[in-house]
Amino acid sequence: MNGADGGSYANGEGVKKDMLEAPKWWRQSAEQGFDKAQFNLGRCYENGWGVARDITEAVKWYRRSADQGHGKAQYAAGCCYYMGSGAEKNDAEAVKWFRMAAEQGNDKSQYNLGVGYCRGMGGLGKDNAEARKWFLKAAAQGNKGAQNALSELEE
Repeated sequence: MNGADGGSYANGEGVKKDMLEAPKWWRQSAEQGFDKAQFNLGRCYENGWGVARDITEAVKWYRRSADQGHGKAQYAAGCCYYMGSGAEKNDAEAVKWFRMAAEQGNDKSQYNLGVGYCRGMGGLGKDNAEARKWFLKAAAQGNKGAQNALSELEE
């Protein structure tokens, strides 16, 4: 073996960049249970990178990775449930995944959780104090949406 993996092919590190080859390598690792490879394979299916675009398949791989605690996959799963993309729209399920990722420091999930509290989404009660808490965390990481939301909450 030449030491290459999906990331090597996706980024052209040590091998020629090849987005047709990258998903093959990620699939091998994903099927062995590696969360990062599962997340990356999900991204391939979501974006049609080296595979036919298939959002349902993307959600499957995001969920496998998210179930293992991968924060970016949790955020991606939350987005899919929130938008009803590749999975039935389910605000409660979206909130569940956003919360898991937010607690790991994912600023986009922190912002989305703040929005959820502002709107009372997915079983969350409307709670501006809780929304502010999550917006502050996201804003501290440079999340512009959260920074704007904070200024709107203060008006």
